[in-house]
Amino acid sequence: MKFTLLLTAALAAFAVQASAQTAPAAATTLRAAADQIPTKKGPLMVQPITHGSVVFTWNGKTIYVDPYGGAAGYAGLAAPDVIFITDIHGDHLDPQTLAGLSVGKALMVVPQAVAEKLPAEYKPQVRILRNGQRLDTLGMSVSAIPMYNLPEAADAPHTKGRGNGYVLNLGGKNVYLSGDTEDIPEMRALKGIDVAFVCMNLPYTMDVDQAAQGVLAFKPGIVYPYHYRGQNGLSDVASFKKQVNAANKKIDVRLRNWYPAAQ
Repeated sequence: MKFTLLLTAALAAFAVQASAQTAPAAATTLRAAADQIPTKKGPLMVQPITHGSVVFTWNGKTIYVDPYGGAAGYAGLAAPDVIFITDIHGDHLDPQTLAGLSVGKALMVVPQAVAEKLPAEYKPQVRILRNGQRLDTLGMSVSAIPMYNLPEAADAPHTKGRGNGYVLNLGGKNVYLSGDTEDIPEMRALKGIDVAFVCMNLPYTMDVDQAAQGVLAFKPGIVYPYHYRGQNGLSDVASFKKQVNAANKKIDVRLRNWYPAAQ
């Protein structure tokens, strides 16, 4: 009897250990493959995670954008040196995911509204940027860009000035992160964008037609549709690519799977 109990306990412990080992591996397998983009300071690795979250590895630094969806999605990736958060909504500011990650040494670049909602333990790590402000840190320059809904209204999901899009200069490459926005004048006026991550999900941001017209206005070298899960499911990113390339074949539209768990 005693032997049976010991054997049962050992098997249970083994099962728990095996589960702990295979869960991160499964998450890693589900992620889209990373892309590599050359810069003057070595390659920029672009790792799609989910929805509006992406991880960059560049010049010995690891950059997390809007960590969301659970820590398992980041299994096997280095701890962040910098975290950019765009907005207060739960698919951008996700305290539960932050709590499961090794973020203790990371600088957190956020808008004021996010700073006010972050758990107190992170406050010493926070650097607030407002729309139009710039920061130089860890070999990169960062500019905060407006993100908001049109027409502007006090009850819009995203009001002007609350959240930040970002332009990161990484080794001479300008990388634009739209955050939650429509094809606002500030986006259309962008110049010299090498890589863009552009949202498209109704009713929260914009549809694929608006996104395509916005991208055609500022002409990034590479564009990733991201943040494309809306109220009625996933947006038609293939249509976005078709519209953009019908008007400008030079724009490299990269369709990646940002929702692996849905497959």
